[in-house]
Amino acid sequence: MLTKNSIVKLDITGMTHDGLGVGRVDGFAVFVQGAIDGEIVLAKIIKVLKSYAVARVMEFLKTSPQRTEPFCPVYKRCGGCSLQHMSYEKTLEFKRQVVIDNLTRIGGLKDVKVNETIGMENPINYRNKAQYPVGPGKDGPVAGFFARRSHEIIYAPVCGIQHPLSDKVKDIVLGFIKAENIPVYDENTGAGLIRHVVVKTSFGTGEVMVILVATRPEIPKINKLTERLKRDIPGLASIIVNVNPKWGNVILGDQNITLYGKGFIEDKLGGLTFEISPLSFYQVNPVQTEVLYNKAIEYAKLNRNETVYDLYCGIGTITLFAARKAGRAIGIEVVSEAVEAAKRNALKNNITNTEFYAGKAEEVFPKLFAEGKKADVVFIDPPRKGCDETLFKTLVEMSPSRIVYVSCNPSTLARDLKYLCSEDAGYEVRVVQPVDMFPWSEHVECVVLMSKL
Repeated sequence: MLTKNSIVKLDITGMTHDGLGVGRVDGFAVFVQGAIDGEIVLAKIIKVLKSYAVARVMEFLKTSPQRTEPFCPVYKRCGGCSLQHMSYEKTLEFKRQVVIDNLTRIGGLKDVKVNETIGMENPINYRNKAQYPVGPGKDGPVAGFFARRSHEIIYAPVCGIQHPLSDKVKDIVLGFIKAENIPVYDENTGAGLIRHVVVKTSFGTGEVMVILVATRPEIPKINKLTERLKRDIPGLASIIVNVNPKWGNVILGDQNITLYGKGFIEDKLGGLTFEISPLSFYQVNPVQTEVLYNKAIEYAKLNRNETVYDLYCGIGTITLFAARKAGRAIGIEVVSEAVEAAKRNALKNNITNTEFYAGKAEEVFPKLFAEGKKADVVFIDPPRKGCDETLFKTLVEMSPSRIVYVSCNPSTLARDLKYLCSEDAGYEVRVVQPVDMFPWSEHVECVVLMSKL
């Protein structure tokens, strides 16, 4: 029987879906942070639960040829990345296997074609959005990233996956907070003012948006910070205070106050221009986003006689990509601000064959179908929780010839594909293409082509 603080020798024979190594003691699973399959380790048990234990590596007795030295100085403490101890090629293999395992175990789908994960040529500084929590630290205010499985904020001078300007903004804001004694948010008490610093950077235009998330609209001496950012951040196009007084883990509130600039930035993707506002969803890796969307359009095989739906359309990215190939493209999105941006994006790009509707996809989609608005192809790009069954019932009734499902969560993807591949629904998975949108993390994006049987 395993007990806390005992030392065990483990052959690491597998990996969990969040990148932990898996060993066994008398058949009992032990999850080990930082271990790779094929390695042998001495590990200290730090937690014993009913069905598994958690351990920390004390010594590597045999290391994998795929082991590498993390490039981040705070990698072992920060929770932002989980795979920097592996070679990049190994992370791509790992992510493909995660997709296969989910499709098999959750979806019950066997013999599905899952392609090799499409990786990046240069997987660093790829993120166009950084979100830094701000709070009290041992030596005063701190801004950075949450420690792994904790809400302790870890300061990282440089983050190798963020755009370099994001770190610069973070340090300028933190310096302002310290110099002017601005109170920072304490999530234990709910007291304080500054909660997060969010930076959005356009790789296509060079424009930068700085969002200060605060518990109330007024920030003392904010003009000093505004002038410093204007002076030191090239491409600064917007400074915004986002007001979020609510308790909880949701980063952004509903109210935005523009302190400087135009209140949005623009980016270019696939020859199109997109307006990005504080609240609108936009993929964080522009290089791989273009790969992902081009693959989705390739799978859809659109022609000018066809109508397409884009469910969960955000600011209309996939909708506009599809509209260039289809006869008509209809986008649905719950965030009304994003829908207004999508309409403006269509005008900016001189695309006239689109319609956008604000509301929950599971409510708007059935209503439009009842009005006779059918589609030949449906794109689905839902949040991590996947799709609502009400939406699927309408989808099955509409019976488009092709469905292109874009997913950031292999487990909910597998669950949803199981429904669509049921005898009643009548679809089959033709191909699954993993895309590495989030290098060095355990997350993987997929685009799936389904066709009607």
